[in-house]
Amino acid sequence: MSDETTERPTVILSGFGDEAANQKTAEQQFAAFAALGLQYYSIRFIDAGNGIKNVMQLTTAEIQKVRHLEDEYGLNVATLGSPIGKVKLLDQEDGTKNRYVPFEKYLNEDVKKACELAHAFETKLIRGFSFYHPKGSNPADHLPQAIDQLGQIAELCHRSDLTFGLEVEANLVGQTGDLLAEIHRQVDHPAMVLIFDGANIATQGFSPTETFDQYEKMKKGLGWMHIKDYRHPQRMARTTHVDEEALKHFVPANLGDSAHEAILRDFKELIPAIEKKLTMRGIPGVILDLEPHLKGGGQFGGFSGPDGLGVALRGLCKVLDYVGIDYHLRDFDDVRSARGF
Repeated sequence: MSDETTERPTVILSGFGDEAANQKTAEQQFAAFAALGLQYYSIRFIDAGNGIKNVMQLTTAEIQKVRHLEDEYGLNVATLGSPIGKVKLLDQEDGTKNRYVPFEKYLNEDVKKACELAHAFETKLIRGFSFYHPKGSNPADHLPQAIDQLGQIAELCHRSDLTFGLEVEANLVGQTGDLLAEIHRQVDHPAMVLIFDGANIATQGFSPTETFDQYEKMKKGLGWMHIKDYRHPQRMARTTHVDEEALKHFVPANLGDSAHEAILRDFKELIPAIEKKLTMRGIPGVILDLEPHLKGGGQFGGFSGPDGLGVALRGLCKVLDYVGIDYHLRDFDDVRSARGF
């Protein structure tokens, strides 16, 4: 990593903790992250002593245990990796296993709970999604309802001094950069930003050039990025519904078809403005969140192992070094500080 920190924009490196842990225990997650030099993680699935749970299901005692372990390993929560928005818009059978919850109930229970958890873990960021439209229908037809509901989620987050990040992902209303940009434009709320994820575009059959185009559509609303990439042995056909459980060709960011070099070179110019906007909302900086899925991934999670996460981190660092974006990994000064020197 270069020492020329004065002119190079800086990002915060993070990752989904559960990706690094074979049994998803808090200790495994945190030991891997500390060894890799990361100081932030996103919490999604974790075993805090009573079995693996989604962060939304953690008890007060489990939250306290996780917080104590964070201190022990020198970690902070970058984002709450919630599944908010991964429910059906409409109560109709469409051959999927996605659940439907009446929106008012969802807002007052699930979204409110996510806000409480974000405060408990001292993060300002909640990751979320844009709702499932009925399988086989045109997502654009469902924009008005999705926009209305996401606007209400953004307002609830805003009242809690939190920011809601909307991730681009297959099979949801906001499955492309075009659709997500339109959602962002119409919701028009300071508490809602967009999350780019290259692999989530590439797995829908977009070429590297088309993936970059989708990133460009999202630029105006970007708040942070997930770093995940994909390279299929054959050219993939464009698809409107992805069997996420069947995906198995995830690769590090320096080896895939998501045009990360071009995207991050362009993103470099945006970082100062995004950082200024985020810091005004109490967020420490622009986060690149590793979610590599190198050993598998699906609709609600993914896995890389401690070795895979290390490979993914080094792959990302190679791209960042190449395009001139700075970052910090733990160094001896951090170790001395942790020892009290």
